Amino acid sequence: MASSRPFLGLCVLVFGLLVPGLFVAQSLLAQTNAYPNRALRIVVPYPPSGGTDAVARSLAQKMTEILGQTVIIDNRPGANGIIGTDWAAKAPADGYTALITLATHVINPALYAKLPYGPNDLIPVTLLAQYPFVITVHPSLPVRELNDFIQFVKKRPGQLSFASSGNGSGPHLGMELFKSMAHIDLIHVPYKGASQAMSDLVSGQVSVFFNNFLAGASMIKAGRLRALAVTSAKRSSVAPDLPTVSEAGLAGYVVTGWYGLMLPQATPAAVQNTLYEATVKALQSPEVKTRLAGEAAQVVANSPQEFNLFLKQETEKWAGVIRQANVHLSL
Repeated sequence: MASSRPFLGLCVLVFGLLVPGLFVAQSLLAQTNAYPNRALRIVVPYPPSGGTDAVARSLAQKMTEILGQTVIIDNRPGANGIIGTDWAAKAPADGYTALITLATHVINPALYAKLPYGPNDLIPVTLLAQYPFVITVHPSLPVRELNDFIQFVKKRPGQLSFASSGNGSGPHLGMELFKSMAHIDLIHVPYKGASQAMSDLVSGQVSVFFNNFLAGASMIKAGRLRALAVTSAKRSSVAPDLPTVSEAGLAGYVVTGWYGLMLPQATPAAVQNTLYEATVKALQSPEVKTRLAGEAAQVVANSPQEFNLFLKQETEKWAGVIRQANVHLSL
C-alpha cells in the first residue's frame, strides 16, 4: 500500500495541473460556439468622413443585421494608418476587434525602418473591394489624352508638379510608378489629405493628381478638372468612355486602390470563419454593393488564402517602387 502512495500523489498532481487547462479550453470553446455574443468593433486607421470610413460604416450596418450584434466603427487615425493598425494588431484575439485597411498596410513595411507591430500580427479575412484611381489634370494644360500629357511633361522635365494625399500614400507611390514607367520628371507636392490636394489642383497650384471617382466626379463634370485615364486593368463602369492607362499609352501599368478586412493573428479558426461568412454575405447585399459602386469600387470577397496571396504580391510591388524612388520615412 505504501508503494502506491507516490503513484497516487503523482496522479493527483497531474490532475491538478490538467483540470484548470480543461476549464480554460472549455471556456474558450463555449465562447467560440456562442460567437458573437456582444458588440464587435471595426478599427478604421483613418479619420471619419473619408472613403475608408464610409465603406466601413456601410459594411458595419449590414453586418449588424447579419450577426445580430452591434458592429461599431472605431476611428484611430495617424501615422499613415500605423496607429490604428497597431492598436488592432494588439487587441484580444477573440474576434471582437477587426481592422479595415488599404494599400498603406503593405506599403508601410518598406516605407518605415521599424513598425510597432510585426508582419504576421494580423491575418487576412477577405479582400472587400478594389477601385481604380483616375489621373486628373488642371484644364489649363493643353492636353486631352494621356500620351499627350506624357509628351508634354517630357519636354518640361522638373517643371510640373503632382499632388498626393501624403508621403507614402497610394496616390504618391502610384505616380512614382507612373513616372518611372513613362520616363518623366515631375515634382512631388505632398498634402495632409486628399481634400487639400484636390483644392490646389482645382486652383492650378499643381498640375496632376491621382484622384478617386467620388472625390473628383463633380469637378470633372463641371470642367474644372480633366480626366485622362483610369489606373485599373479594365475600364470602370462609372466612366466606360475613359481609357485605362495601359490603353492610353503606358502598357502594363495597373494600380488599384483596395479595402481589406483583417484580424489579430491568434483569432480562433471558427471565429475567423464566422466573421468571413458574415462579411461576404454583407458584401453581396444590394445596399453594400450600391455604396461601393458609388466609389467606383467592385466587390471582391475572396478567400483568406487568395487575399493573403494578393497581399504578398502588393507588398513586393510597392517595395520595388519605394526602393527605386528612394522614399523613406520615420515615425
